Amino acid sequence: MLWYLLKLAVMLPLIALLAWAALRLAKKMQERAGIGTGSRSIRIVETTMLSPTLKLAVIEFHGREILVSVSRSGLTRLAEASARAQFEVIE
Repeated sequence: MLWYLLKLAVMLPLIALLAWAALRLAKKMQERAGIGTGSRSIRIVETTMLSPTLKLAVIEFHGREILVSVSRSGLTRLAEASARAQFEVIE
């Protein structure tokens, strides 16, 4: 029993350290590849679940808002409009 607890005390922090190192490495590789940096031209404004297999999403793309339905079979564009103005709340 003591041997098991000793192995657990050594292995648990080691596994946690390896998980942390893998996450840091993944973040560094994304930065090096340029993923997630710079200006984004696509932004998900809002999503709504209609059923377990169907979702509506509003996507902003180059000053336009596009309403799409998302299902297992893919995406379908439903409507398009100019983007709404973004206002800051001043307190």
